Amino acid sequence: MADTTTSYSDVMEQIERDFDGSVERLGEFLKLKSISTDPAHDEDTARCAEFAAQMLRDMGFEAEAVQTPGHPMVVAEHPGANPDAPCVLYYGHYDVQPADPVELWDHEAFDPIVIEGEHGPRIVARGAVDDKGQVMTFMEAFRAFKETRGELPCRVKVILEGEEESGSPSLDPFLEANRERLSADICMVSDTGMWDIETPAITTMLRGMVYVEVTVHGPSSDLHSGMYGGAVVNPINELARLIGMIHDDRGRVTFPGFYDGVAPLDHEVKAQWDGLGFDETGFLGAIGLKEGKGEAGYNALERTWCRPTCDANGIFGGYTGKGAKTVIAAHASAKLSCRLVAGQDPQSVLESIREFFESNVHADCRVELESHGCNPSIAVPTDSKWLVSARGALTDVFGRDALLIGTGGSIPAVGSIGEILGIDSLLVGFGLDDDNVHAPNEKFELTCLRNGIRSHAAMLEAFGALSAH
Repeated sequence: MADTTTSYSDVMEQIERDFDGSVERLGEFLKLKSISTDPAHDEDTARCAEFAAQMLRDMGFEAEAVQTPGHPMVVAEHPGANPDAPCVLYYGHYDVQPADPVELWDHEAFDPIVIEGEHGPRIVARGAVDDKGQVMTFMEAFRAFKETRGELPCRVKVILEGEEESGSPSLDPFLEANRERLSADICMVSDTGMWDIETPAITTMLRGMVYVEVTVHGPSSDLHSGMYGGAVVNPINELARLIGMIHDDRGRVTFPGFYDGVAPLDHEVKAQWDGLGFDETGFLGAIGLKEGKGEAGYNALERTWCRPTCDANGIFGGYTGKGAKTVIAAHASAKLSCRLVAGQDPQSVLESIREFFESNVHADCRVELESHGCNPSIAVPTDSKWLVSARGALTDVFGRDALLIGTGGSIPAVGSIGEILGIDSLLVGFGLDDDNVHAPNEKFELTCLRNGIRSHAAMLEAFGALSAH
């Protein structure tokens, strides 16, 4: 940890004094079963929203849990000390994934515990890093400023949604209806990761996503495979054939026009990534694999950070129960996700998927497509004053330069905030690759929590010194 002798050393000292309290408050947050996908936990999710709103009120914010057609949206605002300073909007989510499979947890998923790990103490619970722990990094930074100075260095707004893990159906309408209320100069998002526990990172490339369910319809009803097998089209076989056609022998996606707008990786960025010392063997070995697979001519880091992809996420049809049932199914379905990069238009990609299946399917079959999400990729300008200020603040805290990295995941809210509110986002997260996001025994290293709080305090101070707009 760097020795921070700065104008905000009083805030840093308060963060250290109250760090046990920060861990305790995070633990209370994690106990709330805010599982947005399960209606059985709607009341728990509403309680969690109010819990977050109350934390913000305790720190001097005007805050409320606003009802939506789905789960509440937590919205808050603080005037800040300097009316000429920028306004920063902080985005996060308080909902979490289900704990399933519960039998693989070492303890009850919503009963947080602190245990020793490779990097020291860690807190283990569902939502520990995605995203409650990361939300608390900026919340506790707010608290430290309040306790030491009674105010924040700049104007701050907060929006915490309760449906990120269930597709964010209420987010876009809420943003549309609250443009003025949520207006700001920059949006800060902590839902990404660091390069390693000692090296901070700013994510400048975030892939978008098109997610579709493809159904191939064939016969008018299920058929006996003895009476009809070999004489009629089998939708399961046909769907499998089509999925096999999605990639060519070099691993490239064959949807027409799929790569339209995709630019080659900048030489300077590639040189920086090549210098990161990424261990592809270790990356594969950690998940029980030895040999990578994907688009030829690119390494694993490039494939996951800056190249578009298509993957089948599920396939189903016909009889899937125990024992035998000799049936030719009337239809078969698959779920496909395409990760998109800068330059690709999500709607155009969706139409290219439709064209691919309709033009290649057997004449006796009909294709049905259902979209489950269509979000653009994000590319953050690396020379903006916001990124430069944030990078300097992270260097102060960690004593080493923050890396500029990409990520293979998608945060649809970032695209929505950009398109609807017209605000660029800064993605500065504190998770690690081994945090078990969405998996049993999800954890957040307390070192990452502490440095996350310190980093947000440093960035807040830096933003307060900038001029608005």
